[in-house]
Amino acid sequence: MKALRFVGGELRIEERPRPRPAKGEALVRVMRAGVCNTDLEIVRGYMGFEGTLGHEMVGVVEAAGEGAERWIGTRVVSDINLACGTCERCVAGDGHHCATRSVLGIVQKDGAFAEAVSLPVGGLVKVPDEVSDDAAVFAEPLAAAFEIPTQVDVRAGHRVLVLGDGKLGLLCAMVLAGTGADVALGGRHDRKIAIAEGAGARRVKADEAPFDVVVEATGSPAGLREAQDRVRPRGTIVLKSTFAAPPDLDTNRLVIDEVSIVGSRCGPMDRAVAALADGSVDPTPLIDGRYGLGQGVEAVAHAGRRGTLKILLEP
Repeated sequence: MKALRFVGGELRIEERPRPRPAKGEALVRVMRAGVCNTDLEIVRGYMGFEGTLGHEMVGVVEAAGEGAERWIGTRVVSDINLACGTCERCVAGDGHHCATRSVLGIVQKDGAFAEAVSLPVGGLVKVPDEVSDDAAVFAEPLAAAFEIPTQVDVRAGHRVLVLGDGKLGLLCAMVLAGTGADVALGGRHDRKIAIAEGAGARRVKADEAPFDVVVEATGSPAGLREAQDRVRPRGTIVLKSTFAAPPDLDTNRLVIDEVSIVGSRCGPMDRAVAALADGSVDPTPLIDGRYGLGQGVEAVAHAGRRGTLKILLEP
């Protein structure tokens, strides 16, 4: 099968053996895969990963290992954290922080920029018929947006700023606007701001501050400094960006203003799928382009152009 791989500092299409699902695993034929900023950062050196990229996907189970046969024919999305299932953290229900986990297309596990991928069925979520493939491919980043209100109190009366009008920033603005909070979005692109406004957020005013919660989703190390400028004393900064370069952080101000910093990563996939099914979040306006898997190198290059939103691969 074809796969888009990053090996030896080079991104290229390779022919690879089709995975064979082990016990408790499903072989998923990939229908859509989304290029994420994390994929772009990996190509720049983030995490030191080599292998098949891609962790945002929707597909159909076409084969299964022992004990997973009931999944055959089911359309699914998947959690990207592949935990051991037996350690103290896993037993406590915190597999996202399993010390020995692999992460799809990021840490020690070939990803979804391929014709097919093997995945443990414990992380699969069924996609309802009413959710299109175009919407379902956003389930993983949408789940990351839904992680924020599980970590930080966000409700009506709160002032929230999302910094960054890229893919994740827009999804965060959509989700947080649904809490009833006053949600502002900071960015430079009118068409992106318009997407957020359609979901109940608004454009931030120049030098508007302070905010109770600032979500840093710029994808740039400089974004953290702006988050510090915008948050109120004893407010909260939620960090969503990951990047290869070191961040710009004034720790003295964090101490003096008693600002809380919350790292925020993956979230509840079932909640994301439910929001797609009930129509409370529509991510499809974020789609900026489609490529066949054989054009994967070109797709990643397009995704890296300034101002681009979601680029899809269609194996």
